Amino acid sequence: MSGSMFYTGLSGLGVARTALMTTAHNTANVYTPGYSRQVAEMATSGAISSGSGYIGSGANVTTISRSYDRYLTAQLSSAQSASAALATNGTQINRIDTLLADKTSGIAPLMQSFFTSIQGVANTPADPAARQQMISSAQALANKFRSTDQYLSDLNTSVNEQISGSVEQINTYATKIASLNQQISQATAMASGQPPNDLLDQRDLLVSQLSQVVDVKVLQQDNGKYNVFIATGQSLVVGDYASQMAAVNSSADPTRKAVALVGFSGATSELDDTTLKGGVLGGLMTFRRETLIPTQNSIGRLAMSVSDAVNAQHKLGVDLNGALGQNFFNQAVPGVINNAKNTGNLEFGATLTDASKLTTSDYDVSVTNVAGTLTYSVTRLSDKTSMGSFTTFPITFDGVSINATSGTAQAGDSFLVQPTRTGARDLDVLVRDPAKVAAASPVISGNTAGNKGSGALGAAAVDASYPATPLAGPVTLTFDAATGSLSGFPATSAVTVTLADGSSTTYAAGAPVPYTAGAKMSFGGLTVSMTGAPAQGDTFTIKNNTSGVSDGGNALLMGALQRKTTMANGTATFNGAYSQLVSDVGNRAMAVKVAATTQDSVTGQIKTSQQAISGVVQDEETANLLMFQQMYQANAR
Repeated sequence: MSGSMFYTGLSGLGVARTALMTTAHNTANVYTPGYSRQVAEMATSGAISSGSGYIGSGANVTTISRSYDRYLTAQLSSAQSASAALATNGTQINRIDTLLADKTSGIAPLMQSFFTSIQGVANTPADPAARQQMISSAQALANKFRSTDQYLSDLNTSVNEQISGSVEQINTYATKIASLNQQISQATAMASGQPPNDLLDQRDLLVSQLSQVVDVKVLQQDNGKYNVFIATGQSLVVGDYASQMAAVNSSADPTRKAVALVGFSGATSELDDTTLKGGVLGGLMTFRRETLIPTQNSIGRLAMSVSDAVNAQHKLGVDLNGALGQNFFNQAVPGVINNAKNTGNLEFGATLTDASKLTTSDYDVSVTNVAGTLTYSVTRLSDKTSMGSFTTFPITFDGVSINATSGTAQAGDSFLVQPTRTGARDLDVLVRDPAKVAAASPVISGNTAGNKGSGALGAAAVDASYPATPLAGPVTLTFDAATGSLSGFPATSAVTVTLADGSSTTYAAGAPVPYTAGAKMSFGGLTVSMTGAPAQGDTFTIKNNTSGVSDGGNALLMGALQRKTTMANGTATFNGAYSQLVSDVGNRAMAVKVAATTQDSVTGQIKTSQQAISGVVQDEETANLLMFQQMYQANAR
């Protein structure tokens, strides 16, 4: 009997000792990241049968278990991944938001200064200082466009570097998880199936840290090993094996880093950016796709629209030397990038056809073979809208035209068209000589001295069809009171008369034109209008402007471009388009901030629930320590 009591007490001592060691282990790891509270699971030893019944023989510890809920742990990893993505995206967006919202030295105030300086030339066209101020304001605006583009390009470089860093982290975590899979399997086998809790915690911590880099899915095998998947199900860790990932230049756009899986042979398989979600990596991809690229394209579109409109109007004017104006700004051209995986050797050239139709999107051109004919399908990437399929060149869409310059495509080839990406980078001022500012109208119109009626011929306006030498000589219009018409228009040009209600009539070249006060008369790229009541024989002249010293008519039209809706298919002004960009980025920054706050709250709640199960509570462990000490002392007696 004494022997039985001895062994019973000895078993109690063993249980108490194990429980004390477990409690001490918990206390020591109260602040260890990822540690789960451990519990010594106790059970009675087998009872011994006797004539008076079964007599207990003490207790034993069946296992040391973790206070662990794998579903809560998985939820926490997913929530932390979403929080990290929003935090990263928000931080990057704020950098652009701060740049665009600059009200003192940003693009908007410099653009206003440029158009104000044009108005100054219109007011005092003979003043060299006003002309120089226009050129200086244009250079300041161009410099700002270029510096803004450089900032965004540097931001793209920073994103590339962060993507490379994230990929290195993923590889490190994957390797460690695979190693722990192996260690856990070996330790479990050596302990006859008992779980190596500390190793399990380390593995879960690594998965948690990995999920803050990129969203992952974990599947536990029957043998307890973790399989970890990324993106759309690509294997990152399978048992003891860890795949490797690489940051590579995107095959579609070499200026961007993409993420690729590395195969056994070393070949890389590029992942679609949209499949990488969650974590820092997902946040970077989202920022680049939804904010950085559209912003750089928007700034480029604005620069190209301003330069295109100013150039077109400047070329319709006359400088101080009497010569027609040339391009005031350097005009960027759309870019086309061949996919690195193309097997054909086709080269595209792109031109701008209509700046008002430009969007802020890039475009994909994919080549397929349809019934033996190469077909080029164009997709607008911002909204995945098909722009059509084409079998002949040129291909025109959204203000851009692309044409084959050399080589031949193969089915499966693709091309990335970037209509506005370099618009801001390539903007520069070409006119540096104040005398070459084409501020004057190319033609001068007026009334002949001695006219008896009240008819007054207004200033002539010219359009893009105005030829290099529109008038062989002065045009003299004579009013015939008997027929109520004007004659003397050039014999080589038909005349179109447009009334106030918008209706128009075209008269043959050389034919008299009925006079209507206020009506617009257009011929040979010129438009004039007359008001008042001319008398019989009154004459009016239109002639070439041979020196633009005191005429600011064309500068006045250039200044008016600021208020014209020349962008977004004729729905937005320059300032309106820029304000829309600033608003879009600001709203996105606010939306991400609100989403991040909400997600952080959700993450905090899940973490609280998870810690309520797995976390170590010092007061509870202290109470357990006293309890197991008493148990130890009692069994020792």
